[in-house]
Amino acid sequence: MFVDVAKVRFTAGRGGDGAVAFHREKYIASGGPDGGDGGKGGDIVLVVDNHMSTLVEFRYKRKFVAQNGDNGAGKRCSGRDGKDLEIRVPRGTLVYDEESGALVVDMSNIDRFVLCKGGRGGWGNQHFATPTRQAPRFAKPGLDGESMYVRLELKLLADVGLAGFPNVGKSTLLSVVSAARPKIANYHFTTLVPNLGVVRVDEEYSYVMADIPGIIEGASEGAGLGHQFLRHIDRCRLLVHIVDVSGCEGRDPIEDFNAINEELSRYNEELASRPQIVVGNKVDLVYDREIADKFAEYIKEQGYPYYEMSAATRQGVDELLNRIAEELSKLPPIQVYEPDYVAPEVVRDDYSFTITRLDGDVYQVEGDWLIRALGSVNFDDYESRLYFERLLRQHGVFDALEERGVQENDTIIIYDLEFEYVK
Repeated sequence: MFVDVAKVRFTAGRGGDGAVAFHREKYIASGGPDGGDGGKGGDIVLVVDNHMSTLVEFRYKRKFVAQNGDNGAGKRCSGRDGKDLEIRVPRGTLVYDEESGALVVDMSNIDRFVLCKGGRGGWGNQHFATPTRQAPRFAKPGLDGESMYVRLELKLLADVGLAGFPNVGKSTLLSVVSAARPKIANYHFTTLVPNLGVVRVDEEYSYVMADIPGIIEGASEGAGLGHQFLRHIDRCRLLVHIVDVSGCEGRDPIEDFNAINEELSRYNEELASRPQIVVGNKVDLVYDREIADKFAEYIKEQGYPYYEMSAATRQGVDELLNRIAEELSKLPPIQVYEPDYVAPEVVRDDYSFTITRLDGDVYQVEGDWLIRALGSVNFDDYESRLYFERLLRQHGVFDALEERGVQENDTIIIYDLEFEYVK
């Protein structure tokens, strides 16, 4: 099954929590805090697999989560880091941020890319010991890993793209010049998915040719099958435009040629202006030489190189392959797209919060940093409670409550914590 677009959620691992522990050893009294730090969460790493040609692995599985870091332990033992999750993708995969539509990375000329970084592990209570707080009973929790909802889009890496109407001989040409074996039959839309083949000109030089399902009029607006795969000739350095000049189907080759170029232009102006070699195919079946000659004259007037061939009998094929190699030697390498994604700035020291007055003497306080702080405090311990109170006062929570008119013994709710305000 050929799948070239997929939407996937990737989430890096969460960092492990720091440990609350105290040194216990025979003959050593009051050993002090020795809680270890939590391990780092695993990253999401994209890895190019040159043996993959589709995104079919993402058709049914749409969520990938890396391993979390382990929690810290006593004796200053740090938790184990979470294992990175490696996601294999075909070379040529483009990764877009689904929310902004910006390109994050083009997996064409790199082999590995860290898409989401794992969360940092929390500190154990060994870090919170001071001369006045010698037995801290709290630690920091680990941070969440990064998460992204992305669109994966595969654009095949090929030097040459075969363009043209259905049943003009594109698949036949690919089959006789490479080891590719696309399905070939005498009816339209035989080719349902793109096919790639390596064309070897001599022992030292070869290039990649892509056979795209036949394009028809209206393809740029979604008609036919070819519109699904127009993206796969975006990277092609050279287009070989194949036209049936035999007249077997009663079509006008000039009209066919102009119609395909019009669809390419509507899809992408730059693609339509890319270098083209025009090929009149099925010359062994020509019954009206005047039609073929008129088409050849028209193409030459347009300034395109023109070749005649019969892919089925290999007549004129070698001359075409040599001309393709000659043209490719003059063209720049396959296009690699530059990322334009700007990661949102993560402010770890953001101590903003909101206060909502509920029923008269009840105030609710919310903020992301408060969730992390609640997870680090042991409310059964007096020193831990003092530490949490200092956090609230240090970051202006109490001052803001007093500005809102809080009175002594009013109720303060901070998520799962509820207490009475005391001045």
